[in-house]
Amino acid sequence: METYSLLREIADSWVLLAMFGFFLGAGIWAYLPSQSGARQDASMIPFRNDQVKAGCKGTCATCACEAASYNFEDQHNV
Repeated sequence: METYSLLREIADSWVLLAMFGFFLGAGIWAYLPSQSGARQDASMIPFRNDQVKAGCKGTCATCACEAASYNFEDQHNV
């Protein structure tokens, strides 16, 4: 048997099976309950560097800051 044919036969069967097993394992690992903290942390990446206005206390009658502020901890519908 020629070397190319042998390597192609191995790649078509066993390497394909190994890659599928790795893909399946990575998908299962990502959704394990122990990884929920990592998923929540990753979902908050776009909001990490948001600056909060330091001068506003939110106590005035026409305060628009309270309506514009988001509580990201309560909105985990992802």
